[in-house]
Amino acid sequence: MTTLAFDTLKFVKRLKSVGFDEAQAEALSDAFRESETASIEDPATKQDLRELETKLTGEMKALETKLTGEMKLIKWMMGFVMAGVAALILKSFFA
Repeated sequence: MTTLAFDTLKFVKRLKSVGFDEAQAEALSDAFRESETASIEDPATKQDLRELETKLTGEMKALETKLTGEMKLIKWMMGFVMAGVAALILKSFFA
């Protein structure tokens, strides 16, 4: 894994040059360094990604099943609506 050196002093000076005060620049520098360190210390492994893929695949299948059932219901409802509209049109012709 590649790690990059982070020059906090240069970063703080750069922030101060564009209007940050000393405390703000140091706080931002610290936060950036901590976030960079955290991502390096606990990277996702291939096993983590496989587990996530398995979980997402299962959730997608469950959602697909649910949507399929709801689509059947909607098709039936549309069928009844269309039948009602057809009945009203036919009634208007024969009335």
